[in-house]
Amino acid sequence: MESHGSSFSGLNSYFRALAQTPARLARRACSVSTSHEEMSQIKARSGSAMQRTLRWYDLVGLGIGGMVGAGVFVITGRASRLHAGPSIVVSYAIAGLCALLSAFCYTEFAVDMPVAGGAFSYVRVTFGEFAAFLTGANLIMDYVMSNAAVARGFTSYLGSAIGISTSKWRVVIHGLPDGFNEIDVFAVIAVLAITLIICYGTRESSVVNMVLTILHILFIVFVILMGFWKGDWKNFTQPANPNNPSGFFPFGAPGVFNGAAMVYLSYIGYDAVSTLAEEVHNPVKDIPIGVSGSVIIVTILYCLMAASMSMLLPYDMIDADAPFSGAFRGESDGWKWVSNVIGIGG
Repeated sequence: MESHGSSFSGLNSYFRALAQTPARLARRACSVSTSHEEMSQIKARSGSAMQRTLRWYDLVGLGIGGMVGAGVFVITGRASRLHAGPSIVVSYAIAGLCALLSAFCYTEFAVDMPVAGGAFSYVRVTFGEFAAFLTGANLIMDYVMSNAAVARGFTSYLGSAIGISTSKWRVVIHGLPDGFNEIDVFAVIAVLAITLIICYGTRESSVVNMVLTILHILFIVFVILMGFWKGDWKNFTQPANPNNPSGFFPFGAPGVFNGAAMVYLSYIGYDAVSTLAEEVHNPVKDIPIGVSGSVIIVTILYCLMAASMSMLLPYDMIDADAPFSGAFRGESDGWKWVSNVIGIGG
């Protein structure tokens, strides 16, 4: 068996290992491990065993917390305005069904092989190490890009909550192309703060996540209730500009599926629950409930949020960057405070 962990012991070791990369790649690209190896040999090389401190309700909370964030407050408006219109409700249902089917796959693997590797380990036992590497790299890129989008959405809603334009908080780098030249300092601070909490410990971060998730769900329920109370059913079929396409499906089936493809980003996070399999008290019982339950709950909340937003404004008047708080911004009949509350929730 190869010696692991020595490639970074020194500069010479690193360059020597780098020179051996082609030979290692040829030997290991299609090398498939087994469930037994993942559960015993590879797990033993990872270090000390993790403590099994999580229950099914922790997984549900972590799944919801991983999916529900500022992303849904931003992506919903953009997908509705550009692609689906009021049928964004159906887009969320389709995306939720796809996420649930994928969650079933993660559940089956995690129950059969409760290790911390997640999708990386699952692909390694089915398609080999090179495919697992590509999967891991894609997941890292996926989380980096989605978290960046969510963090920028956090800044937008923070500005909406306190009534300050976010452009005043972003540092403009004039040497970069337009659209890529604004450095969001508050987004960076938010990501670093959450990272420190997560690094402190799984049990502690689960408690923090549970508290924040409960608060977030309360805000989501508030958004849904305000939308159904303040909204108008005619906005489901009538745009503000009569020259724009009308009806519940203004852009037809292609718009619904394009919207589903865009809002699927809002479901990213349920797969991370499977990486906690090594820290779950009873994987056979807790993982199916945690993964599938969180996806089902989030799908229902998302569909209700999309319906609420579609009732508040015609789709061609929705603010693509802050749709929910934007719906109440500028109201003169005593509703402007809702924009601030939604901004805090976002």
